[in-house]
Amino acid sequence: MSETEVSKYLSYILRHAPEAAGLSLDREGWAAIEEVLAGARRARKAFDRAFLQLVVDNNSKRRFEISPDGLRIRAVQGHSTSEVQRDYNPVEPPAQLFHGTAERFLVPIRVGGLKPGSRHHVHLSADEDTAVAVGRRHGRPVVLRVDAAGMRAAGHEFYQAENGVWLTASVPPQYLAER
Repeated sequence: MSETEVSKYLSYILRHAPEAAGLSLDREGWAAIEEVLAGARRARKAFDRAFLQLVVDNNSKRRFEISPDGLRIRAVQGHSTSEVQRDYNPVEPPAQLFHGTAERFLVPIRVGGLKPGSRHHVHLSADEDTAVAVGRRHGRPVVLRVDAAGMRAAGHEFYQAENGVWLTASVPPQYLAER
């Protein structure tokens, strides 16, 4: 398997479907590395510990984290499974954040704002370039500017995952502007 294939597999089992690999994630999203490797072998997606480490180290989006004791791994954000309920600490966001989406999703966003869908949080970025790249994955990209300062003043909480992705429960439409 390539690094990309292993990264996609890890995203799938550590964010969305741990049962597909016979895993049980704890509340903070951790899984035993040995169980991840065993699940990959059962799924005929075998890779070893050294390759797993390479995938974690080389992932440009820093999607995964290995525990300090080296025994566990988790996805740092993007979970949709009910097993995981990470306790992020609220942090003060920059005045504005960005969200990348595809043009075809704009009508429902204008009406209802940004919602997490099956995930636990709406994902935001601190820079427009990242938002463009995210939007491009889904079609013709559109960048939305989020008035994070206004949201924070109104009582909305923000969190930041270990990889720098900004998280919030939702973004009401009045805090969005198209770039």
